[in-house]
Amino acid sequence: MERYLADEKRYDCGMQYARCGRTGVLLPKVSLGLWHNFGGVDPYDRSRNILRYAFDHGITHFDLANNYGPPYGSAEETFGQVMDADLRPYRDELFISTKAGYDMWPGPYGNWGSRKYLMASLDQSLKRMRLDYVDLFYSHRYDPETPLDETLQALVDIVRQGKALYVGISRWPLEATRFAIDYLKQHDVPLLIYQGKLNMLDREPMDEGILQLCQQEGVGFISFSPLAQGLLTDRYLNGIPADSRMSKGKFLRQDMLTDELLQLLRTWNDEAVAKGQTLAEMALRWILQQQGVTSVLVGASSTEQLERNLKCVNE
Repeated sequence: MERYLADEKRYDCGMQYARCGRTGVLLPKVSLGLWHNFGGVDPYDRSRNILRYAFDHGITHFDLANNYGPPYGSAEETFGQVMDADLRPYRDELFISTKAGYDMWPGPYGNWGSRKYLMASLDQSLKRMRLDYVDLFYSHRYDPETPLDETLQALVDIVRQGKALYVGISRWPLEATRFAIDYLKQHDVPLLIYQGKLNMLDREPMDEGILQLCQQEGVGFISFSPLAQGLLTDRYLNGIPADSRMSKGKFLRQDMLTDELLQLLRTWNDEAVAKGQTLAEMALRWILQQQGVTSVLVGASSTEQLERNLKCVNE
């Protein structure tokens, strides 16, 4: 593959940027998540092309986690290869995040929220991604067994060590989130962002008050799984395709597609078509219209899919 030079017009192609809470950070309204399609089982050249396309179209934020793959760690390894091959000259234009909190390696220290796990995991992630630091490091999930101040102090110390510039939390319950905001503020490492599952079918962060709390406290919010693993696309409007995630029982079960849900999806699809949009585009726009939302994380299995998803930022 030829030597990569980023598109000179990457910041003039329609991407919009939103302030992340009350901080100096601006994030693209659409960020690229590497949860799927960037693992060791996926074609490297395809992954590389998607990352190039994203940056060429104004996406500066790339979201990873230690166990993204499969196998675990391989999405970070893929990203590290692309950093060395293409993106290293543009490091200061990139906002790279990773996380730790879910199962990563065997034994008692490879999961949840202990200081031992978080510190070790980030060191491993930096090696895989071939980075000196990440811009953002998350506690990937709430750990009910580890004292919150242990998890949060680890995040504080990670920033003070220069291994991350900012910290975030993902899928923490409301009261724990409130505690985190206060603790981090008192230790001069304010919470930058909360990552939660928000889409037209799953509005839990709104219903629980998470989104409102973040807005009140000047914390950004980024939505993952915005298309509900493909339900909020035209993929399932006429049944379950043989090659779909649902047919393989991968993240979606076939019994989820009830007659009631199918009717709702078709109604929403008709509304989208009437507006000259796809269902996916309408679903992404809906998230970005919610007060307090900074950015939406999209996945992509091709540059064509990413191109379609980027239409949601156009007025």
